[in-house]
Amino acid sequence: MQNNLTLLLSRSTIILLLCVICFYPEANAQSKVYPTEITVDKNGKGNYRTIQEAVNSIRDLGEVQVKIFIKNGTYQEKIIIPSWKTEISLVGESKEHTIITFGDFSGKMNSGGKDGFGLDKITTYTSFTVLVQADDVSMENLTIINSAGRVGQAVALHVEGDRFIANNCRISGNQDTLFPATENSRQFYNNCYIEGTTDFIFGKATAVFERCTIKSLTNSYITAAATSQRQKFGFVFLNCKLIAADGVNKVYLGRPWRPYAKIVFLNTDLGAHIVAEGWNPWKGDAMFPDKEQTAFYAEYKNTGLGANPKSRVKWSRQLTDKEAKYYTITNILKGTDDWNPVK
Repeated sequence: MQNNLTLLLSRSTIILLLCVICFYPEANAQSKVYPTEITVDKNGKGNYRTIQEAVNSIRDLGEVQVKIFIKNGTYQEKIIIPSWKTEISLVGESKEHTIITFGDFSGKMNSGGKDGFGLDKITTYTSFTVLVQADDVSMENLTIINSAGRVGQAVALHVEGDRFIANNCRISGNQDTLFPATENSRQFYNNCYIEGTTDFIFGKATAVFERCTIKSLTNSYITAAATSQRQKFGFVFLNCKLIAADGVNKVYLGRPWRPYAKIVFLNTDLGAHIVAEGWNPWKGDAMFPDKEQTAFYAEYKNTGLGANPKSRVKWSRQLTDKEAKYYTITNILKGTDDWNPVK
């Protein structure tokens, strides 16, 4: 009887130890403290030297907003904020001196051989300097640059996540600078500076640009929307200013990348570089030969030397006062969850 009791106790002890060993890592992981503020300093006076390290340190699928404060400096990084790193705010010390830059472009050979898609060359969709796939990400006081130069498509900022905000940021590149990418993504750009050459604001998202300065570096097109037929809004520019580099004098407000492209400029100052016809139909697309017939291109009370409502192409529109009332930040971006980026 004593031997049986000893054996039973020994087995119980072993089982208990196994349980402790098995469950300790999980319990330890759950109890780990994740900071809500992180500092990045390339000179080593913060929590991390690189922005990507800071992003990686944040708890996956966290439900608490985490602020990454980035001290002044030039950060040569290609940054990915994956879909499981939600609720992140990246705040630079100053827009002028907190710079994220990289130089990938479409057609460039991948340095590590074939990528995860089996491709040995970078494409437009992998040329980004910063990629945001997570929801509820915001950026403030940052400069994001694609430094590849005029070598083709080279994205600076590529955003797929929902409820994205960029405030007081500078986004700089040439062709395809800013890519508000996906249909279910809502994005808000406030007081930002965006510059590029061809189609430098392009994509499928619903995006509002409020009080932004948009600079054309060459004679070309500003927008190339791929809005789906299901979307009520595409890219909307409110109270913005369109300017151009010296010598640039023939720029279109946009051309439709896909048949149901939606672009509206309201109360925006259009420089003299904007052509009288305003919009381009993007002819020569064999798959979608008559995109201008279904695209929605409109304006409302724009000003400046480039505002020529009577000279615009016949398939564009000038909104009525009643129609223009629907173009508010909250109405455009509210979705089904009543998101309000300016509250």
